[in-house]
Amino acid sequence: MSTLAATIAVVAALLALVPSSADAPHRASAAPGAVFDRAAPAAATAGAHTVTFVNSTGKKIWVGSAVNADGSRNFGSLPVLAPGQSATVTVPEDADPGHWRGKFFARMGCSGESGSSFHCELGDCGVFADHCAPDTGEQPVSLAEFNFDRADGMAPWYNVSYVNAFSVPITITPTEVSGSGAGCGEVGCAEDLLPKCPAGNLTRWDDGTPKLCTSPNRDAKTPYSDMIATNCPKAYGWSGQDQEPGNQVVQQCSRCSGFTVEFHRGA
Repeated sequence: MSTLAATIAVVAALLALVPSSADAPHRASAAPGAVFDRAAPAAATAGAHTVTFVNSTGKKIWVGSAVNADGSRNFGSLPVLAPGQSATVTVPEDADPGHWRGKFFARMGCSGESGSSFHCELGDCGVFADHCAPDTGEQPVSLAEFNFDRADGMAPWYNVSYVNAFSVPITITPTEVSGSGAGCGEVGCAEDLLPKCPAGNLTRWDDGTPKLCTSPNRDAKTPYSDMIATNCPKAYGWSGQDQEPGNQVVQQCSRCSGFTVEFHRGA
C-alpha cells in the first residue's frame, strides 16, 4: 500500500491525480510500454472496489498498509492470516477525499502484545497487530501498490514494487473483469527471488534461511534491479523502470470489481 512521468498526451492531464515521487517508487502517469484499459468503467465498478488478500507464504502474516501524503486515509483494521487463509477488505475510495492511493504488504515474524510490545521482523509499522501506525511510510519489503481515484476515468492503477526490497513474491490480479480490451493484466510474479539475491544485499533469519533482499539504490540500475528485471519483469526493480521502453510494470483496469493480492512463498 505503496510516480510515472507522462509520456503520452492522453495521460498528461492526470498528473495532478496520481502520487508524487515522495509517495511511491514510480512516476504515476503513462509509462513507455504500459498497457491501458480505455473502455468506459463498467456498472460493476460503480461501488467501491475490494481487495482480497491470499496468504500462500506458508507462514502467518499480518497485512500492513501505508497511504500517500495526499489525504488518503489509512485502514484502521486489516486481516491477520494463517497459512492458506484469505480475507477481503473494501477500499475507502468513496469516502472523503474521494480517492485512496497507497500500498499493502505482508508483515512477518511478528510477536508481542498489540498496542504495546507488538513488533515485526519484516514490514514493521508500529505496535498494532491489525493496522499500521499513522504516517507509516514505505517499508523495505515487497509492496502491492494501488491508485483508486474517482476523478480518474482510467483508474484503478496498480503495480508490484520491489524498489525498496524483496521479501516475498506478490501478484495482483483483477477480479470480475467485464468486457474486453487492453489492460487489466496480472502484475508481479510468484517466484521466490531470494535465492537469486546478490550476496551483498541479502540478510537472513536467525536459522540462516534467506530473509530479505534489499536494494542498494532504489533510484538507479544495479545488480539488484537487474536481477528483478530478469526474473520478474512485471514488477518494479528500480524507480525509473517505468521509463524503459517496453516495460510491463504498471497496469490499470476500469472494468473490474476489485483485485486479488496474493503473497506467495518466499521469506
